[in-house]
Amino acid sequence: MASIITRLTVCGFSSLLGPVLLLALAFSLPLLSDNAFASALRLSQQVPSQTSSQSLLQEPELIAEQCSRSSHYDIYLSGIHTGTMKRTETWQGTTAVVISESEASILGIGTQYHQRAELSWSNSTNEWLTDKFHQKVSGFRARDMQVSFSNNGRESRVDLDGDIESYSSANIALRDVDTLAIQMRQYLLQGRQQFALIRQASDAIEPYQFYVQDKQTANIEPWGELTLIPIKQTGAEEVTYYFAPAMDYQLIKARYHGIIIEGLIELNQYSSSCE
Repeated sequence: MASIITRLTVCGFSSLLGPVLLLALAFSLPLLSDNAFASALRLSQQVPSQTSSQSLLQEPELIAEQCSRSSHYDIYLSGIHTGTMKRTETWQGTTAVVISESEASILGIGTQYHQRAELSWSNSTNEWLTDKFHQKVSGFRARDMQVSFSNNGRESRVDLDGDIESYSSANIALRDVDTLAIQMRQYLLQGRQQFALIRQASDAIEPYQFYVQDKQTANIEPWGELTLIPIKQTGAEEVTYYFAPAMDYQLIKARYHGIIIEGLIELNQYSSSCE
């Protein structure tokens, strides 16, 4: 089991869920590696006030006053509760700071994850872009990573524990996991049925393809029955993200489809001062 956890931690969930996933789910933060959940769990941005596809394609809702959204998740690995994750978005106009924190422990192996990402809306490319982010993981798979982006997100500079590397993408912007989730949500609001996104990992860039699935209902405590829109991610890691239209299209849960172990994160608390 320890070897499986190590692999999961190195794979992908770790970016999404954080430390808890790193250990527990291989989800996204530091648990499942560095790729899988990386693109899914952060997709809580503001809900556009206009409903037409045309307006959504042009620009998002402008939030004049500062407001925030806070989401708390439970993390499970093959049905076992292994940790928790908290994500807070602070919005001002078309810019935001997203802070994600998680802790996970299984079989005596623990990890803590903290990331601060700054993002903004690009009027030139009509999309959410990461300006920079700082990620620190302590305990299992410890690291300190600082990343800055330029050229409309098509270029990045990664400082991983003092080692500098540069990455580039010809057509698709590179993003951290939080901004990636927010852009996923934007595409969902625009009515897109499939799209491609690229996540900036610690030592590579990870391209993913996403497919919007048919709506389904699920009983999610404490909210009861909710209609969810699944988005399936394919690529290095297979993950399904579930968003709830009735809750500002927030990410309600994300499921990592592993060959040996299944990972899950599920929302248990949500608050917002954004209108």
